Amino acid sequence: CCDRAKGDCGEDSPTRPLPAEAHRGTVKLRPLTVAMSSVRTPLQTVHESVTTDQGPIFKSPKLPTGEEVSVLAPRTTSAPRSRTSEEPHIGRYRLLKTIGKGNFAKVKLAKHVPTGKEVAIKIIDKTQLNPSSLQKLFREVRIMKMLDHPNIVKLYQVIETEKTLYLVMEYASGGEVFDYLVAHGRMKEKEARAKFRQIVSAVQYCHQKRIIHRDLKAENLLLDGEMNIKIADFGFSNEFVPGMKLDTFCGSPPYAAPELFQGKKYDGPEVDVWSLGVILYTLVSGSLPFDGANLKELRERVLRGKYRIPFYMSTDCENLLKKFLVLNPAKRATLEVIMKDKWMNIGYEDDELKPYLEPETDFGDSKRIALSSRAEILMSMGYSRDEIEDSLRNRKYDDIMANYLLLGKRTTENESCDSRSSSSLSLRTLTPSGVEAAAVP
Repeated sequence: CCDRAKGDCGEDSPTRPLPAEAHRGTVKLRPLTVAMSSVRTPLQTVHESVTTDQGPIFKSPKLPTGEEVSVLAPRTTSAPRSRTSEEPHIGRYRLLKTIGKGNFAKVKLAKHVPTGKEVAIKIIDKTQLNPSSLQKLFREVRIMKMLDHPNIVKLYQVIETEKTLYLVMEYASGGEVFDYLVAHGRMKEKEARAKFRQIVSAVQYCHQKRIIHRDLKAENLLLDGEMNIKIADFGFSNEFVPGMKLDTFCGSPPYAAPELFQGKKYDGPEVDVWSLGVILYTLVSGSLPFDGANLKELRERVLRGKYRIPFYMSTDCENLLKKFLVLNPAKRATLEVIMKDKWMNIGYEDDELKPYLEPETDFGDSKRIALSSRAEILMSMGYSRDEIEDSLRNRKYDDIMANYLLLGKRTTENESCDSRSSSSLSLRTLTPSGVEAAAVP
């Protein structure tokens, strides 16, 4: 680490450690809600001139026009009947309540009628989006279709009308990790490790598929009914090609890598790695490593790379942080290296974290589809074997595929419970003693 006495984190900083007795000092870590209040505004995004997109960004399925879409009777092509006297529906989904709202979109909790499974439906008003925002939206959908990991929010179905796009996704009933920390305070390292292993596994999986998230933060980490991590919101994600630089400067300032504040082009994965370091610190301390009263002050602190190590943080955890929070992106550890770190595998000696391998699916095998019990259920619903095979083989994310995926989703004990998250809860005051550390240059 840098010379903590001098606090100099420039390229020529001395690297000798201080004596052990100098490692203790009294510091006050700002509560997470306070630290986030002045810097939750995303970084200004700039048009990305380097892209890996080939051809059209998104091929819309051929769906009926008009604002109301119903696939409750998939065997007919007649116009959907009015539901004014019934509970509101979108296709095969009964809408329950609004669980999120933005400028041009809202998220509804809904129940998939055939299976009884709860889902989240993101409803986007396309008429309010400019061409650039539409392109970004369709890229997000395309990327979500590429991902199949137990710790990433799963996309089930895409329904599109002339004015609206509906994204039917996995519902994480436990709410945001951010709200969990607000309600309960910092996690013990054992709990943080279990969560962080899932986060690293999911992000490394994205990287091996040449996808970067670019907006990793506690608000985009969700918890399911069994408290497993689900990474959400791929709105800033993109594909990358090794050796080709990206230049969109986006994300949330407290989690943003130094090179983003400097306006430098970047390869891709290394900005996610920095954000993961901030997330690890946040899980273990309940606070952010870098904060400021405004964006200018936050920028200065991130570029200095100095942060406080709470007295209760283990040396192994501190050493792991130093692999993430490295000012020089070329010297930041890859997630393959992180997976082998000592702290990551404490208590998992017989199950060292390794890159995730997607299980083989039935989608490309007609015989396996035909033998599937889920396919039999779909045929009993009126779909032909050819229609089922076509939907799955071509990953259409239509009604057939949604039924197939949701039939295979295990019902959890908390499936019907309300979300436990609440942003109105206040974080308990944290006033630990700690030591100042610095990002490695």
